[in-house]
Amino acid sequence: MSPSEFRVRRATVDDLQKLVSLWNSMKFTGDDLEKRLTEFQIAETAEGQLLGAIGVQIIGRHGRLHGEGFTDFALADHLRPHLWERVQSLARNHGLVRLWTQEEAPFWKQAGLQPSSAEVLGKLPPAWASPGAEWLTLQLRDEQAVEVDLDKEFTRFMETEKLKTTGIMRQARTLKQLAMILGIILAGGVLVISIFILKNRFAFPSH
Repeated sequence: MSPSEFRVRRATVDDLQKLVSLWNSMKFTGDDLEKRLTEFQIAETAEGQLLGAIGVQIIGRHGRLHGEGFTDFALADHLRPHLWERVQSLARNHGLVRLWTQEEAPFWKQAGLQPSSAEVLGKLPPAWASPGAEWLTLQLRDEQAVEVDLDKEFTRFMETEKLKTTGIMRQARTLKQLAMILGIILAGGVLVISIFILKNRFAFPSH
């Protein structure tokens, strides 16, 4: 099967029934997966026939690959690289620093995910923790560098906001000063006109 004969995309509610059938065939617990439908990336034919799927659950800057399944495992080796490409794109878009999985297919080790050490396992989000569970993991970006970048980005944001606030306050002060000047000019104008009227009134008494 050539790439032109199928496509990979995010699942939508229209795919739910097909995915439930796939999960049932894989002996997955469907109720929990149904609630996380849009975590799944699916491979399908041009006609919309489901070929395979994998879920990507995201917590913070970590992603968990789960729920891999295929309607025909003869196509699995061909489809996995394309699903993996989709997962990598998703990880980049979300700024993920690490991927985790308990999937057992040899492909995932070939893709770079390796058994996690006890030290690395300490970085696993608590929501995924399970006593005695073995995990494969892949670091995508340096986590400390990401934190430094985030701090720098936040600092730049705060400086920009401070400059904006300073500019707005400066404009407000300028407008206030202009309003005061205009007020003085108007008051002066009214005073001059009033004096002029009074002078003319006494200078030309009515007969």
